[in-house]
Amino acid sequence: FEHMMFQGSENVPKEMHFRHIQEAGGSLNGSTSYDRTNYYEKLPSNFLELALWLESDRMGFLLSAMTQDKLNNQKDVVINERLERYDNQPYGLAWEIIISNLYPSGHPYSWPTIGYTEDISGFTLEDVSFFFKKYYSPSNASLVVAGNFDKSFTREKIEEYFGGIPDSVKIEKIKSSRFKIDSVKTLTREENVQLERIYLAWNTDILYGKDDASLDALGDILSGSKNSRLYKNLVHEKEMAQDVSAFQYSGKAGGHFMIIATAKKGIPLDGIKDEIFKELKVLKSDGVSDHELKRTKNGSKANFIFSLQNLDTMANQLNFYNYYLDEPNSFNFDLNRYNNVSNENIKKIIGKYFENPYVELRITPRKN
Repeated sequence: FEHMMFQGSENVPKEMHFRHIQEAGGSLNGSTSYDRTNYYEKLPSNFLELALWLESDRMGFLLSAMTQDKLNNQKDVVINERLERYDNQPYGLAWEIIISNLYPSGHPYSWPTIGYTEDISGFTLEDVSFFFKKYYSPSNASLVVAGNFDKSFTREKIEEYFGGIPDSVKIEKIKSSRFKIDSVKTLTREENVQLERIYLAWNTDILYGKDDASLDALGDILSGSKNSRLYKNLVHEKEMAQDVSAFQYSGKAGGHFMIIATAKKGIPLDGIKDEIFKELKVLKSDGVSDHELKRTKNGSKANFIFSLQNLDTMANQLNFYNYYLDEPNSFNFDLNRYNNVSNENIKKIIGKYFENPYVELRITPRKN
């Protein structure tokens, strides 16, 4: 549906949304994650009214310009995008295999955001119309204007362009629930790849949950730099892995922690897996050094502050906080979450999450 929002509306012909912004010297795009879809324009401030007009026209008057040809065209585009990024990409289906086994059936994170080919092919104009009417209204959207502009003028224009657009029915909020898989799931998939790769995934905390920042810190401690524990052990010292990464993925309705390692030629995945679990065991008993904790906190703080020098990031964060926390000015709160991570927090989350059942996926070279 993100693609359909760029196919023209009642007063903006197809392709003209892009053209209007680009001819004003600006840029635009959209993104979709598990929880939200995000549209944005960046352009000189004297063209602010242009952006408000374009956004309000497609929020209020999209369906009258919707046609079967436009839908068919974008279905083909998305199917090709899926083929290029997932189906025909080495290791490209790993994510959706893992999440379909890690989250309960029917959970909104149990399938990929891009969807499956058969679903994309089956979308109808009725589906598009229903989705638009349900979700795309002022009552289910938040708007951020950031940059050099006059506040009172902007508020007047927002009211002028968006005030007459009717609200949809109230959307029920998706509630997060604590869950974990009942037993270890071990999966193997053969692909046309040269090197074996192992994925390990555990159910963990939601975004901004009490353990979320500690899990982020753990990911950095394990693989965030060349001196991080798993990277130093598996890639440099023992030369067992080509690469290794560890990270926390969290959203409004769930979260999981993943560790991914690509084996060097001839190195068995069992040995890499053993090293990963040994490191987790050491962390649970001994924790991390003061130096490690200080380094990851300083790195998080530096990255956070550096990102806010970019206007795009600042605007996106305001909307992000508004959606997840109901408070757009949550910058200090967010930063302090990482400042407050302690050695005890790291030891605690190892026992809380990493001794539970997990999903293990191995991707191996296809046999001739």
